[in-house]
Amino acid sequence: MTPTPQRRLSLDQARRIALSAQGFGTPRPSRPVTMRDIQATITRLGQMQIDSINVVRRAHYLPFFSRLGAYSTDLVDRAAGRAPRRLFEYWGHAASLIDVTLEPALRFRADRAADEAWGSMRRIAADHPEVVARVLEEVAQRGPRTAREIDGAEMHRAREHWGWNWSLVKTACEWLFWSGQITAASRNAQFERRYDVPDRVLPAAVRAQPTPTPAEAHLVLVRRAAAALGIASLGCLGDYFRLTTAETREAVETLVATGELEAVQVAGWARPAYVWHLARRPRQVHARALVSPFDSLVFERRRLRELFGFDYRIEIYVPAAQRRHGYYVYPFLLGDRFVARVDLKADRTTRRLLVLGAWAEAGTDPAYTSRELAAELHELARWLDLESVLVAGRGDLSTDLATAVAETPG
Repeated sequence: MTPTPQRRLSLDQARRIALSAQGFGTPRPSRPVTMRDIQATITRLGQMQIDSINVVRRAHYLPFFSRLGAYSTDLVDRAAGRAPRRLFEYWGHAASLIDVTLEPALRFRADRAADEAWGSMRRIAADHPEVVARVLEEVAQRGPRTAREIDGAEMHRAREHWGWNWSLVKTACEWLFWSGQITAASRNAQFERRYDVPDRVLPAAVRAQPTPTPAEAHLVLVRRAAAALGIASLGCLGDYFRLTTAETREAVETLVATGELEAVQVAGWARPAYVWHLARRPRQVHARALVSPFDSLVFERRRLRELFGFDYRIEIYVPAAQRRHGYYVYPFLLGDRFVARVDLKADRTTRRLLVLGAWAEAGTDPAYTSRELAAELHELARWLDLESVLVAGRGDLSTDLATAVAETPG
């Protein structure tokens, strides 16, 4: 049963709650970023989505830059690949690096692999159990290994016997990964998963935790989603870790009953919203950040429109001639609003950060936006170890931005 909201929030209040919960309500560190800062961001967000596209930098590194500024990506690599492990790879919102303390709460997803994994994975488990068994044996004996390494010389004889190919081995790896029988120890330079058994990857204290019931797991995940979002609808809370509406509703009802969530009405929203009981409610937010297309702040596009009036679509899968703004477009957050969007590419050959297009949002000040955006682009370029920023000229903000980039110290 949906509770009747007793309190009404303005859109400005809701927006600031959301930004503060996501880590944009405090200044970036003025000192070098440490593992403590990385851990605080992991705890705050719960997960960082992974994507293979590397036009600027891998997606899982970018949420840390957006919130902390320039930092050493070795810190994230350590958190995800060495003891004491703080992140593990699994299915959260999508393929993600997830706070390792959430591993027990995601075991229900592994238990449901036979019903919920992709069709090709379910088929290989049914049609080629010998392949699955042999791959699991190889990982257990020789891991960590990539699918290509598993399909290498060590398995040549078995592959000839059964007529295996790389696709079968890779699919078997993915089935075993989804079903929790193996996990990702790390990624190699080609961004391929290096598989190993969970007992050699996950902390012993995490592995020793009892497996919660599905209802208990959903409660843990919705609780973390609520803390990360600050304010959200039922749909947003479920979307964060891809839970069903029924699973999310049951958890929300429990959290409302315990006082951890409060039902509120946000001005202009047709659906109820819920505020996390520990969410900060700042009077002002002075953020300045380029936000990745895979950032948790922009996971749920309807929430993005309703909170910020920002209509955003990632166009990497749209044919080039049909793209409105570009291939890999970053929203630009300034204060508590999205004021622009820029299509970016790191040209590592010429060591330039290319602005392939820049567009201002309606009702913004192009000159002010350009100055702040230019400063952020220079900071991004330095973090990427690039020497300069070049504005290519597409978009209604490009002329002002080119001038600001030239006038801003690099």
